[in-house]
Amino acid sequence: MADIVSTNQFRNGMHIEHRGAVWRIVEFQHVKPGKGGAFVRTKLKNLDSGSVVDDTFRAGEKFPRVHTEVKNVQFLYDDGSEAHFMDEETYEQFGLPRGSIEAELAYMLPSSTVQILQVNGKPSGLQLPSSVELAVAETEPGVRGDTVSNVTKPATLETGAVVQVPLFVNAGEKIKVDPREARYISRA
Repeated sequence: MADIVSTNQFRNGMHIEHRGAVWRIVEFQHVKPGKGGAFVRTKLKNLDSGSVVDDTFRAGEKFPRVHTEVKNVQFLYDDGSEAHFMDEETYEQFGLPRGSIEAELAYMLPSSTVQILQVNGKPSGLQLPSSVELAVAETEPGVRGDTVSNVTKPATLETGAVVQVPLFVNAGEKIKVDPREARYISRA
C-alpha cells in the first residue's frame, strides 16, 4: 500500500500522485487567509510531460506518495536519440530519451558519474553535481586594458555548452561551472 501524505507534510522535491500522474513538488506555500479555510498553493512538475502547473489544495487534503530513489550511474555515450548509462552497482546498462535530458547532457562528459532519479523503479531524470570541471573549447581572447568589472564573454565548452565567463579566461583552460544555472564559478 502506498504512503498517504497530507498537504501539511509537503516538502520541495517530494513526489505525489495527482490526477492519475506522478508530480514533483517544485515549491509550495501554506496560506491562512483572514476569512475562510487555510489552503496550500503549489507549483507541480509532471514527470511524464515535463509541464509545470500551479495548483491549490485545501489544507489537510491527502495524496498517495510516490517512492523515489537516487542511484549513482556512469554516463557512457549519446547516440543521438538516446543517452546510455550504466548502474555503478549492478553494471546494468539502460538508455534515456535524449529529449528528456538534453539540458543536462550539455554538461556531461563520457564516463562521468551522475545521479539518476528513479520513480517507482523507472528512471525519471538526472541530478548533476553542483559543479563540473570542463575545458574551454573556444572563446575570444580578452583585450588587454579592458578591465571594467563584471564584463563577460561567451565561451563554448568541450561538451558544446555555452556559458558566460570573465575576460581573463582563455581557450584550453579548465573552468568550474554550475550546470544547474549554466554559470561560471571559477578556474579549475
